[in-house]
This record gives sequence, C-alpha cells and structure tokens, in this order.
Amino acid sequence: MNISGIGGRSELAVQALVDMRRQLDELQRQLATGKKSATYAGFGLDCGLGVALRGQLATLTGFQETITTVGIRLELAQNALSRMSAIGSTVKTTLTQPGTVASSGQSVAQTNARLHLDELLNLLNTQADGRYLFSGRSVDRPAVATAGAILDGDGARAGLKQVIAERRQADLGADGRGRLLVTAGGSAVTVSEDAAGSPFGFKLAAASSDLAGVSVSGPSGSPPGITVTFGATNPQPGQSIVFTLTLPDGTSETLRLTATTASPPAAGEFALGADPTATAANLQAALGASLSALAGTRLVAASAMAAAQNFFSLDASSSPQRVAGPPFDAATALVAGTPADTVFWYTGELSSDPARPSVSARIDQSVSVNYGLRANEEGIRRLVQGVAVFAATTFSPSDPAAGEAYGALVDRLRAMLEGSPATQKLDDIASEIGAAQAAMRAAEERHQQTSNTLISLLEQTEGISNEEVAAKVLALQTRLQASLQTTAMLYQLSLADFL
Repeated sequence: MNISGIGGRSELAVQALVDMRRQLDELQRQLATGKKSATYAGFGLDCGLGVALRGQLATLTGFQETITTVGIRLELAQNALSRMSAIGSTVKTTLTQPGTVASSGQSVAQTNARLHLDELLNLLNTQADGRYLFSGRSVDRPAVATAGAILDGDGARAGLKQVIAERRQADLGADGRGRLLVTAGGSAVTVSEDAAGSPFGFKLAAASSDLAGVSVSGPSGSPPGITVTFGATNPQPGQSIVFTLTLPDGTSETLRLTATTASPPAAGEFALGADPTATAANLQAALGASLSALAGTRLVAASAMAAAQNFFSLDASSSPQRVAGPPFDAATALVAGTPADTVFWYTGELSSDPARPSVSARIDQSVSVNYGLRANEEGIRRLVQGVAVFAATTFSPSDPAAGEAYGALVDRLRAMLEGSPATQKLDDIASEIGAAQAAMRAAEERHQQTSNTLISLLEQTEGISNEEVAAKVLALQTRLQASLQTTAMLYQLSLADFL
C-alpha cells in the first residue's frame, strides 16, 4: 500500500491561512478607516467617480478659504468705514456749535480736528494679511501720508498749510481787495478784475441798481469790468446798488451799498455828494472799503476751501495744484505740484477706473466679488479734506474780523461735509462693500450645502457598512481559528499515529 506525503497539501493549507489573515487585516483596516480601499485601484469602477467628487470638494474648499480670507479684509474695511462715519458725524456736530478763536489762532474744535485727522489717516492705512485695504491695486503701499506731512509738509515738499497761505496771498492781492481794481473818473466808477483768465480773487458776476439817474454796464471786457455812471441828478437816500461776486470756491456773495446823507456813512453805505463827481468818489471809497472787509472774511474762507480742493484733488489725470509764484499776491495761474516740491496726500494706486473692480475675488465657479477701495474716492476724500482744512486754517486773534472769517469757513465746511444727493458718501461705499459681504455669505451657504451632498456621495462610493464588515470579520475569525486548529493537528500527525 502506497502512502503519499502531506507536504504539498500543508503548503496549500498554510497559503490559505495567509490569505485569510490578509483578508482579516483588510477588513480590520476598512473598519478602522471606514473606506473600502486604501488606493484608488481598490474602488474598481467607482474609482473615476471618487476622483471627480474629491476634485469638486477641493474646489469648494478653495472657494471657502477665499471667502474666509476676503471676509476678514472686508470686516476690517467695514469697521474702518464705520469709524470714519462716526468721526464725520462728530466733526459736523462740532461745526454747528459756536467757536472762539483762541490765542493760538484756532478754536478748540480746530485743535480737536487735528486729532480726528490723525485717526482718519490711520484708519485709511488699515492692513489685513500684509495688504493695505485702501490703496486699490497697490496693496503693498500705504494709502495715505501722515498727518504731519500732509499739514506741515516734509522737508522741501509743501504741505496743506503752505498751499493755503500761498493761495490766500493770491486771492487777496497786494491791496487786500480780492484782486479787484476800483477807479473813479469824473462821474463814473469802474470796478474790474486785475487780470484776464486769472483764477484768483473775486470774479464779477453781475450788478444791479435802483439808484435814480445811474446807469450800470457790465461785466464786460477783458479783464471783465463793471462801470457805474452817475447822471446829472443825485440818487435818493435809501436807494442802493448791488454787486454779485463769485468767490474762488464757487460760492457767491452780494455786496450792497446804500446811498445816505449821514456823515460819516455807516458800513455798507456811501455818502451822497454835492454833485455826481463827488458822489462817484464817495462810492469808490465805500466800494473799496466793503471789498476789503468782504475779502478779509468770506474770501479768506473761500480761498482756504479752494486751496484744499486743489491740494486733495489727486487722481490719475491730475496732480495737486499750487499758485505759480512767488510773488503770490500778483500770480495769475496755478501750476501742478510735483513729488519733489509738494506732498501727495494719497500714496496708493492712481487710476481713472472705478475703485471697486480694482480688487476682486472668485467665490464660486461663475461668481466674483469686487471689493477694491481707494482713499481718494470722493466720499472718503471729502471727509479727509474737510477735517484737514479745518485743522490747517488759522486766524489772527487780534483781527476783529477773525470771528466772522471763522464762521464763513465753518459754513462752507458744513455744506461740503453734508454733500449733495449726487455726491458719493461713506455710506455708499459701505453699502457696496456690504453687498460683497452678502454675496460671500450666500456663496458660503451654497458651498456648505453642496459639500455636504458631495461628502455623502463620496461616503457611499468609497465608504463601507460597519455592520457588514464587522459580520465578515467575525465569520473570518471563526474560519481562521478552525483552520489554524486543523492545520496544527495535521502538523502534529505522525506515521505511528496514522497507523
């Protein structure tokens, strides 16, 4: 009788045990990770679907990270805009309150305006993750210069105070009458601008009169002039002549002179003389004095506003404008300042395109938000300009007209800060940024819902049923234990035991 060996069969049994052990390890891995396979090859036909789902999830994760980053920037920008608006409200409230020019040449409100200007400029230089938020595309550059440089200049570069002082000289003229010449010849009085095309001083807009026997002509000629000619009969007391003047900031003032027989005549009056020639001479003197008084108050305030407008109007097509001089009191033109001689208050991106599209972020496959900001946008610039000119302007405390000049400046500042319905305001900028934030919140919600759906599909594709795998583990452990016992018994079997 032939007896065959068990070596070959035992090798097969051992291999079977090894295979079962591998199966058990794989099932235990699945139970631990919740995944069908550790490699894409193990997913079989579902491999492509799993790759596509993971790609979509990665894209959504990228959008979510962008939304988070941009959201922080916009939150900081909104906080800055909100604080700027609060500063603007504080300054406007201050302008409605009485103010007194102190020995320093400024009121308490003006001293506080310097502090407000410092804070405004710091807000405009707000940074987020190394980016200046109010510099447009030039995110690596501060948006604005310092308050000290803007007001007082920087070395050879002129600041706002110097620009205002130069403009004041140019607007007042050498005789302080606002660059108007008043002459009399016989029975005629002529008032004219000192130079054709000059942007400085008073500009003659119109004249009207109810003076008996008086004819008024103009403004006409180059430079424009108005001529008042008295007839053979003197006007009656109480009759008057009115001149309408345009000031450098675009506002208008009326100068009324009333005929009187009082001696001496009061301010705003002219004495009726013995004949037309004497009356004309009296009108000339009264007109000169009235122009000087108006120039020392209303014109001074308008000049400061015009200088500030020239200094702060800075964009891709223009530079700060200064008086072409010296001499400044006889200047007839403005000249563009350069970075070598004038402080440029805005140091961010200079561009003629709208600010918002200058910086954008894609937050969905077909959705982008625009959130660029520039400190020289009208709504921001007007606030900075108003606070800066208030902080920069000084008055002589010994000048009896200082209070009236201060009031004229305050009136203009209040109107400028209020703006008109057509002008951009801080609230408009904040609303546009708020719209970007709302779009991001909506996109974030969509991404979260989509991600949840994709994760569910991915789990169905790559995941396992814990109950099913646990049952397989138990069954395989039972089979493996039985196989190990049988194999052990076979290896312990000898020929003697077999026989």
